[in-house]
Amino acid sequence: MIDIPIVRWGEPYESMEKMEVVHFETGETLATMHEANAGLIRMDMRKARLAREKLREFSITELVEMVAEAADYYVDDTLPLGDGEQSPDDFCRMQSATTGLPEHMCRFNMTKNAFVMKHMHDILDALTRGLPYEILSNGYGHEDRGVMVSYQANCNAAGWVLPSNSPGVHTLWLPVIPLQIGLVLKPGPQEPWTPYRMYEAFAKAGIPREAISIYPGGTAKGPELGGAVLETCERSVIFGGTATIERYQGNPRVSAHGPGFSKIFLGDDKVDDWEKYIDLMADSVFVNSGRSCISCSGIWASRHTEEIADALAQRLGPIAPLPMGDPESGLAAFTIPGAAEAMSAQIDDGCTSDAVTEMTAKYRDGDRLITNERCDFLRPTVLHVSDCDDPMANTEYMFPFCSVVECPQDQFLAKSGYTLVGSVLTEDPALSREMLDATSVDRLNIGEVKTIQLNWLQPHEGNIIDFLFRARAFQDAPPPPH
Repeated sequence: MIDIPIVRWGEPYESMEKMEVVHFETGETLATMHEANAGLIRMDMRKARLAREKLREFSITELVEMVAEAADYYVDDTLPLGDGEQSPDDFCRMQSATTGLPEHMCRFNMTKNAFVMKHMHDILDALTRGLPYEILSNGYGHEDRGVMVSYQANCNAAGWVLPSNSPGVHTLWLPVIPLQIGLVLKPGPQEPWTPYRMYEAFAKAGIPREAISIYPGGTAKGPELGGAVLETCERSVIFGGTATIERYQGNPRVSAHGPGFSKIFLGDDKVDDWEKYIDLMADSVFVNSGRSCISCSGIWASRHTEEIADALAQRLGPIAPLPMGDPESGLAAFTIPGAAEAMSAQIDDGCTSDAVTEMTAKYRDGDRLITNERCDFLRPTVLHVSDCDDPMANTEYMFPFCSVVECPQDQFLAKSGYTLVGSVLTEDPALSREMLDATSVDRLNIGEVKTIQLNWLQPHEGNIIDFLFRARAFQDAPPPPH
């Protein structure tokens, strides 16, 4: 059994407190994890400046090349893990065993992380709008057009309070190290595997260990550790529910990522051809077991909504859980006791409304909720909602769940609320213009693009460059006479 220490700026540290990381189906202990505490984090953050200094011994270009090299180690190599080691297959099995995500989805997320690492130069070039790296390294310099600009780092180290539900979120912190900024990770209790494996891949590629800290902790310690990271890091990112978003709204030090409420909107000029888009809609709802903030949770149209909901229900309703190692397995398990049962009860309560009909019930053999001794499953659920003001019109859950909502096109934006990813099927210039102007829609797709299809050369929930750096005025000579 592997024993995994805390990592304090590259130094392993053994704590008096440990937690067991167990297999969600068998109860087998896969590893023991040393638990951090808030005092440890507060003490270590006094040394955050040293992490940035260590990274600045390398150019951004060199770090980008190291990250690209690390991608191969991350995907292909057997790497150290605590007092043991872990092969790529071991990684997928262990990640699946603790998060409940099928193994083939874990492999897909590895591939996605590696793609971002391999294309880090292109991603940074896009996010900085072609800014020469030297300007970020030196703090000032001339753009290609000859204008002096200055960018100042907002922090020496950026903190990330990570969830356990989707390993795909790790793509969001990968650019931090190449930007010569230290990295502080508080892993989700069920998903410590990616941070540790990435840390070892980075180190093998030559990135200094002293630039990274990892502070694991169980569910009970999560709020304490997350609070300490947010308190001590000058810039940090946290993932949570709506309450988390509201708590940190307006705080420039914290970027809070919550439910996506991602949606597909069918314009009146396309809705009569809705059958052409069933594959697009089904994949947007189902891929990655609906566990991503970019998974579609709402389909909005002015007509044919009951037909659309029925067609989706026929497609998704029969899907049932399969073993985690089955390449056809499409449903993730809920490993936290009571979580799936509570969600299912909320949906049942919502379905008591006259405006809400569950369409999947008649297409599945059994109940939505499947309970096992150590885990639960929720089978795909499609609702038809005839009243766009009903609470179930804008609801999101961590499994393949979708509300098909009947709403006039001219009320789409007024009624649909916040949307992380909005895919709009239309060629109507007026609707396109309205969506382009809508501040309630973050990522916008106009055309046949699934909500789960991201272009990594575009920012996701804000530009990390704008978050980690600030533009300021700078002169090293008097201005021209005027």
